[in-house]
Amino acid sequence: MKTWMRILAGATALVIGAGAVAPVAAQQPNTQFIGITGYRVGPYGANGAAFFGGFIDYLNLVNERDGGVNGVKLSWEECETEYNNAKGVECYERLKTRAGTGPTAIHPMSTGITYALMEKAPTDKIPLITFGYGRTDATDGRVFPWVFPLMSNYWDAATGIVKFIGDKEGGDAKLKGKKIALLYHDSAYGKEPIPVLEAEATKLGFELKTIPVPHPGNEQQSQWLQIRQYKPDWVILWGWGVMTATALQTAQKTGYPREKMVGNWWAGSEIDTVAAGPAATGYYAASLNLAGKSYPVTKDVESIVYKKANKGSKAELVGTVLWNRGVAAAMFTVEAVRTAQAKFGKKPLTGEQVRWGIENLDLNAAKLKSLGFDTMLPPLKLSCEDHGGSGQVRFQQWDGKEWKSASDWMKGDTVLVRKMIEESAAKYATEKGIKAGCLPG
Repeated sequence: MKTWMRILAGATALVIGAGAVAPVAAQQPNTQFIGITGYRVGPYGANGAAFFGGFIDYLNLVNERDGGVNGVKLSWEECETEYNNAKGVECYERLKTRAGTGPTAIHPMSTGITYALMEKAPTDKIPLITFGYGRTDATDGRVFPWVFPLMSNYWDAATGIVKFIGDKEGGDAKLKGKKIALLYHDSAYGKEPIPVLEAEATKLGFELKTIPVPHPGNEQQSQWLQIRQYKPDWVILWGWGVMTATALQTAQKTGYPREKMVGNWWAGSEIDTVAAGPAATGYYAASLNLAGKSYPVTKDVESIVYKKANKGSKAELVGTVLWNRGVAAAMFTVEAVRTAQAKFGKKPLTGEQVRWGIENLDLNAAKLKSLGFDTMLPPLKLSCEDHGGSGQVRFQQWDGKEWKSASDWMKGDTVLVRKMIEESAAKYATEKGIKAGCLPG
């Protein structure tokens, strides 16, 4: 465990401009410029370092292996947000001026920063890719044409977790009368699943108790006292950063079984479980992507980016949950550019043109295999009405050393989720005076 913590400390120290993760010059002409609002310092820095390390490693791979996207090299610049909303906005404003075509697409990697940017993006014509986070009702692209909660949203996650718990109990009918506690990060991120979990509780007949944990989450004695008094059958852990490991360790101290805890996909990485030590054994977590180094894309990164080009971020992170997720996020961006080039030409594209490319992404199993991702991700197909495209989730369990698969790809209550998305999006459109509809393509 000490070795892993040293790796995380080293990864966190790789702040932009300080060596291995230095950006390609943003001013380089005739490139597709990508603005990166990242974070590598603070209580969430280790998580951000893993994600953005994978993201940049993939951009380097595309340049080194493929010569860019159809001959157009990629360039980028990373701006440190510290997972802070105000700094996230500052970075966005800075990055949008760095190239004539704009920053391609922004991955805020924070639900709070996403909320802060949502009304800016349509004016600036810069798409926001929120891969597994952000505002859930933005899945309805008729109201939110510039925001893309790719793969699955937080309501997909919440209903998927309820379905997983139901399966463990012997079926959804067995949830009636059960007690479920939601231990959540007291932020926009942590509050996202509450409406749909309340709806699920009413529908399936279980009790729901919501327990907030103040930022950053390294003190949870009072929350676990509530859990001990409430005696829930299951605890859903909606954590991030230090909060997750602290929750697992405190659960152990209070005697709550980790086999009855299920985290969402931001509370299910090696950073969380290794830091928690033996307290994590038996813990379940949802996943947007699989971990592992056996995928062709990870092997290419190791052999081409790390060994041949000597440009890698942190070799020890390759194949981990969040590093793989960062690679996937970069791939979505690159493939959106490639898709848009088929319509607008093989040249550096604007954010407006890339927005069209994202909305028309179609990554079936054969395409994912050709890109080297194989089964790391489920297929993804977007449309104007659906800016998510998958809705699937997979569950894993920590065995003390690594994550083991605990389910196949599955979906929660998709009918309920879509109904709530459309209702919430319509309400937002009314409040903001937005005329819903598809942008011309």
